[in-house]
Amino acid sequence: MLIGPGQSGDSPMLKHLLAALKIHRLGRDGRFGPGRPRTTPDALLGDKAYSSRGTRELLRLRGIKAVIPEPSDQIGHRKRRGRAGGRPPTLDTIAYKGRNVVERGFNTFKQWRALATRYDKLALTYRAGVVLRAVVLWLNTLGDTP
Repeated sequence: MLIGPGQSGDSPMLKHLLAALKIHRLGRDGRFGPGRPRTTPDALLGDKAYSSRGTRELLRLRGIKAVIPEPSDQIGHRKRRGRAGGRPPTLDTIAYKGRNVVERGFNTFKQWRALATRYDKLALTYRAGVVLRAVVLWLNTLGDTP
């Protein structure tokens, strides 16, 4: 598992994340189906921090649809250049509305202070905390269900 420094952004880690990505195929019963897992998602939903030219180029090369809004400063720079600024990137606003589900999931995990502040120095220890938090959340969801 590769973990970047806590003070840096997430965007430099995107290349590593996409390299490790596996989307398992589903069978008729809802479990893992036959065949190799896909390594290319249909789309990447990101916030404005992922709107760099390099990120969009990486996604374009891999055939992944970018659902990332353009920051206001980039809009201003593009408009200032006139026709040379090019077309604005498209944004699927319906798909972008689903990004909040992932953000709420991260926020649920970060309710545990050790994960939010990243006290752990080793990636192995941090991953163990993430797994432990996932188990605790899962057990709370199950409740006293038989």
